[in-house]
Amino acid sequence: MTQTDDWQAADSPLNCLAVLTVRNEAAFLLEWLAHHHAVGFNRFLVFSNDCQDGTDVMLDRLQDMGWLTHLRNDGPYHDRGIQFTALKAAQRHPLVKEADWILPLDIDEFVTIKTGDHTLPALLAALPEATAITLTWRLFGNAGQIAYQDAPVTEVFTHCAPEVIHWPWRAAMFKTLYKNDGTYRALGVHRPRAPRADRLEAARWFDGQGRALHETFKTRRIFSDYGQPNHGLVQLNHYPLGAMESFVLKADRGRAVHAQDRLGLDYWVERNFNMETDTSIHALSSEMQATRTALLSDRVLNDLHQSAVAWRRSRFNQLMRQDLFRALYGRLLMAAPSRLVPVHAARSMLNFGLSETDSNPAVR
Repeated sequence: MTQTDDWQAADSPLNCLAVLTVRNEAAFLLEWLAHHHAVGFNRFLVFSNDCQDGTDVMLDRLQDMGWLTHLRNDGPYHDRGIQFTALKAAQRHPLVKEADWILPLDIDEFVTIKTGDHTLPALLAALPEATAITLTWRLFGNAGQIAYQDAPVTEVFTHCAPEVIHWPWRAAMFKTLYKNDGTYRALGVHRPRAPRADRLEAARWFDGQGRALHETFKTRRIFSDYGQPNHGLVQLNHYPLGAMESFVLKADRGRAVHAQDRLGLDYWVERNFNMETDTSIHALSSEMQATRTALLSDRVLNDLHQSAVAWRRSRFNQLMRQDLFRALYGRLLMAAPSRLVPVHAARSMLNFGLSETDSNPAVR
């Protein structure tokens, strides 16, 4: 199925595809879709699994309206997890085969372009030689938000980690926007996979700061170099926590990758940085809000959105009757915002963690 309805940007010659995997995220879906439409993505391939809040029904409605293509990812799942199974299925889909540029994303990740008019064409114009661009996370913390509220995530959460951070290593992870020119045969969570050896020499990888990257990025890196700015042209706003109530629901939902790992305070502490304020994503707020409002003017979508909001509140109340989740919520209420690890201590930990064969000279 192709997506050719009137909402697509007629002046964009590029076919830019975002691939998304979701479960129980209907309350956040319209904001995410509206923002990435404003950024310049004109194709969306979305997989859902085991939804109780109507996410799958909302995706069906959006598909009927021509906004995206929805596939149910009901299993069985590969031993590497639900998201890997979805991306493996995506490899065979016509939308992937037709795409000029591809970016697999999560619902809590928002592309934020800081050059030109803040759209994909502006980013690609700034890096005309690039065949792959690493979008390094910028972690946005909880900022003391306790109760879930029905408001855009990008408006509620503006406190984040510093641009230069030395630990944890996950703060430097990236997702990869890459040109679908045949160099890579498979989608991956953080980077494209299965490279063709005969095409790698011509591949040109650049980071979000605009720097040409080392050859090792072409085949195996999933995190940017530490202790340097990585977000000058583009960053990936990552909102992994949300309000404390939302994090409890996230723990209940489980992970699409590493499904065997339960979310707890360790996950929270490694991501709850609130040292700086970054509102660069608001450059496209008016466009995002206008599209989100237009989507909510559809009676079916509005009813599904309101139902999802009610479901989240009801589900939280149910979880509070279980000691496991009540204990997690209590720990979140007691936990202080995360503090930065001193540079010398971070370097010491990196030296312990990196093997002698690690190819990142910045952290040896």
